[in-house]
Amino acid sequence: MSKPEMSRLMPVEEAMERLMNLAAAAAITERETVTLAQAQGRVLAQDLVSTLDLPPWPNSAMDGYALRVADWTGEPLPVSQRIFAGQAPEPLQPGTCARIFTGAPVPDGADCVEMQENAEVLADGRVRLLHALHRDQNIRPKGQETTVGDTVLQAGTVMTPIEMGLAATLGMNVLPVVRRARVAVLSTGDELIEPGQALGPGQIYNSNRVLLCSWLEWLGCEVIDAGILPDDLDKTRAALGALGDVDLILSTGGVSVGEADFLGHALREEGEIALWKLAIKPGKPLTFGHYRGVPVIGLPGNPASTLVTFALLARPYLLRRLGVQQVRPLSFKVPSGFVWSKPGTRREYLRGRLEQGRVVAYRNQSSGVLRSAAWADGLIEVIEGTTVAEGDLLNFIPLSEVMG
Repeated sequence: MSKPEMSRLMPVEEAMERLMNLAAAAAITERETVTLAQAQGRVLAQDLVSTLDLPPWPNSAMDGYALRVADWTGEPLPVSQRIFAGQAPEPLQPGTCARIFTGAPVPDGADCVEMQENAEVLADGRVRLLHALHRDQNIRPKGQETTVGDTVLQAGTVMTPIEMGLAATLGMNVLPVVRRARVAVLSTGDELIEPGQALGPGQIYNSNRVLLCSWLEWLGCEVIDAGILPDDLDKTRAALGALGDVDLILSTGGVSVGEADFLGHALREEGEIALWKLAIKPGKPLTFGHYRGVPVIGLPGNPASTLVTFALLARPYLLRRLGVQQVRPLSFKVPSGFVWSKPGTRREYLRGRLEQGRVVAYRNQSSGVLRSAAWADGLIEVIEGTTVAEGDLLNFIPLSEVMG
């Protein structure tokens, strides 16, 4: 990266485009086969193609009576058979109807199902149909959902419970998936200690480690917890060299150019910087580069900054490397329930939530306040150089969109 690029703040859109290109160039292509039960959260490695018609035969959408419309003259019809789901029916006898239940195959010769609410069973067992009929009513046709050869799920699809259910309807019990991304997570700074230890002077608990490790596991990654790097350049180099075979090094803090930013020094000595300092708030110091050929994302150390930059930049980068195409979280416009009177020079993502149809921001938007995100249910986007008045429409990104 040239000195002019190093000195300017990169717009969010440009950073995202660069990250997506870098991710595509380092796509994880190795695959493995897992059982359907193990596929939760995994990414399909190839298209899922149907090997059967679904449904495999016409079936009834209702409990009722199957008949041939041409056989019905308005007179009651005798019932020639009863058909339950899971049974193979006999061909329909001419001039009769069949008692049929939801999901059962429609017998050959029938072209209509009348719901039982529109039928009257007479004392002699015959059935009087009370309304006009038409062909194909209440019949689910063969192949209504899919036919042999249809691409049902595309490669790059994340397997949620819905996609897993769809694979099950097609009889799939094993699936080809992209192998898990191996991500090393490390924190920097002598001020950090792990929860459960006694705080000393100037020390704080390391919340970012728990936040990122649990988030990565939720995304299906294999997490290597590299612990806390001390403020020492030689020990930082040694820790980085001992990480082994990983797809990404994800760090928090220590990636700037300050005297104590030893991870940043190591990265510049034995790697390269492709992206540094964004026009985003919180999260300006985000860094992307390589250390001995391994991609590195350096997130800011403040907890709210870590959360925002991982959600909006690191998470999409990881998903794109796994082959997922739709990586940007969905957002929608919501009227503002607050005033933002001072335009900023960076794109701001406020922690906020919906209240009575409007979005409101947490009272303290400091980058060190993680409580703001626990209170919130989404991120409010405030475009650089703009102010916000009550009722203005703002982009709102639900946190549920970026967690999985």
